[in-house]
Amino acid sequence: MNVVAKDAPRLVGDLMALEPIVVQADADLAAAAKLMERHGFGGLPVVDAAGALVGVISEMDLLRARATEHLWASWSGLRVKHLMTSPALTIRRDEPITIAARKMERHHVSRLVVVAEEDGTLPIGVLAASDLVRAMADQLPGEPRMSPEPAVPPPAPSRPVASADPADDAEEPHA
Repeated sequence: MNVVAKDAPRLVGDLMALEPIVVQADADLAAAAKLMERHGFGGLPVVDAAGALVGVISEMDLLRARATEHLWASWSGLRVKHLMTSPALTIRRDEPITIAARKMERHHVSRLVVVAEEDGTLPIGVLAASDLVRAMADQLPGEPRMSPEPAVPPPAPSRPVASADPADDAEEPHA
């Protein structure tokens, strides 16, 4: 059985960054890029005028604009809402971190917006893949890992494994 240490983070709320930096859907792309740069984030939750979550804008979204001629030519007129990914992938703070990791892996994203339990459109935090990796690294070598799955030993070979050393294959004299 793969046991998780008592003090190991178990829930999204244990690892998430609180009070997320958000960007308005109607903000220009330069404003989003400046926020990402200033705070060292690879993406930001996008909210409407009422503060409801409507999407996520990432560095890759901005790079796509730079790499696409017609988008780059329109850069000054584009708004965050034109490039954001919508809907945002969300999770609640009371969900296990293993669910968050699986969701990130399955959707090939590096962050999830944490939303309030009572209002699934109110962003209350962000959980980044780097938060999960940091939690894994904080566990000392030899300590249990975050996985809830039991460790499964590899199957036994179905036939004898040949040695790479021919001397090992020589018969020993019988006593």
